[in-house]
Amino acid sequence: MNAQTTQMRREIEEIPAAVERLLSEGQGGIAAAAEAIRAADPAFLVSVARGSSDHACTYLKYAGELLLGLPMASVGPSVASVYGAELKLARAACISVSQSGKSPDIVEMTRSARAGGAYAVAITNDLASPLAQTANAPLGICAGPELSVAATKTFVTSLVSGLWLLAEWKQDKALLDAIRALPAQLDAATRCDWSPAVEAITGSSLYTLGRGPSWAISNEAALKFKETCQIHAESYSSAEVLHGPVSIVDQDFPVIGFAAADAAEGALVDVAAQIAGKGAQVFVTSDKAHGGARVLPHERTGHWLLDPIALIVSFYAMVEQVAATRGINPDAPRHLKKVTETV
Repeated sequence: MNAQTTQMRREIEEIPAAVERLLSEGQGGIAAAAEAIRAADPAFLVSVARGSSDHACTYLKYAGELLLGLPMASVGPSVASVYGAELKLARAACISVSQSGKSPDIVEMTRSARAGGAYAVAITNDLASPLAQTANAPLGICAGPELSVAATKTFVTSLVSGLWLLAEWKQDKALLDAIRALPAQLDAATRCDWSPAVEAITGSSLYTLGRGPSWAISNEAALKFKETCQIHAESYSSAEVLHGPVSIVDQDFPVIGFAAADAAEGALVDVAAQIAGKGAQVFVTSDKAHGGARVLPHERTGHWLLDPIALIVSFYAMVEQVAATRGINPDAPRHLKKVTETV
């Protein structure tokens, strides 16, 4: 790395080591929380988060529903923090995600969920934070200091921590083994060359697509385009984009499809081909791409639920380059600060 390397780029390159550290140091907390949740035998899950952390919860929603057969719903923090309502959450597990653990609305909603009967898990980068102190089970993500305003390694370690908890809860040996192999795969993901997509992104608007767990990654990608590149990016499920949004697609309109090697891959690449047929510049993370959509290099992991995590790491490396080509410092996006505290 040279003197011009951004803090964001440094932190992207730290992701594999951060995940390795989490896997080394987090076993005790994950195992204890999983055992407590199994004993509580929840009938459903709820999540509490904002921003990138909420995208992590969307990923965990799909993972939990697909692995455990339990529905998971996102609860608006204002239900407790502004409106003062207390939900009836007996036989629920609540997963709250916040890298800082400081936002008053997240803390208050977590407190309220616990008071309403939920077993509360906090996934955070600060085990001394108010959120960690509010939960039954605070889980540190071990990301280390994150100085760039745009969250990267804390997002990835939040995903891994949450999925690890679900896998331990289910005692899914195949997934647990795949999680342990993840750091090397994420290291390879940092080196995937997405420069054709960088070159195609010249305007002020684009779409990102996903389906199931990868839709959460699409949501995070769209946010990062806004934060670091001042691009109005919108994320859609590949099942939704043809129901209206495709109408604004013009010639050379950029579209990035995040496809994992899962049951939704074929349908997503078919939609990508349809959009490419309308003149868009479409890129997709699948070797099954066809009909004018171009393949982005991608690192496949040992489990289809982990593929989206590798994809967001490759995306982060690309979006930092997009910011640089637009003359924007991604470490200090305009109008933003690292910790946003809302009530």
